[in-house]
Formats: sequence, structure tokens, C-alpha cells
Amino acid sequence: MVKDLVCGMEVDEEKAPAKLEYKGKMYYFCAPVCKEPFEKEPEKYIKPHRRCC
Repeated sequence: MVKDLVCGMEVDEEKAPAKLEYKGKMYYFCAPVCKEPFEKEPEKYIKPHRRCC
């Protein structure tokens, strides 16, 4: 199981309804609706957001 970086849902790599290769790594999504924003701004979802100074 892997995490859908857009919605946070756990996704089975073998059964994922949507997937995308980006910079040599495969990303898995629970649905095409989660894949779409990742395609537009992948770095927004890949890089961790800092909430502190």
C-alpha cells in the first residue's frame, strides 16, 4: 500500500485506478480526480510543507 499524495488515502499499487510516472518514480492515486491536480503541480504534492519557522 502507498499513500495518494493528493487526498492521503492508502492505495494498493496493483489495483490503483490511476497512476503516473514523474521523474522516474511511479505515483498512485485512488481516482483520476486525484491524479489531475498532481499532473498540474506535482512539486506541490511531493515536497513536504513546513508549518514552522
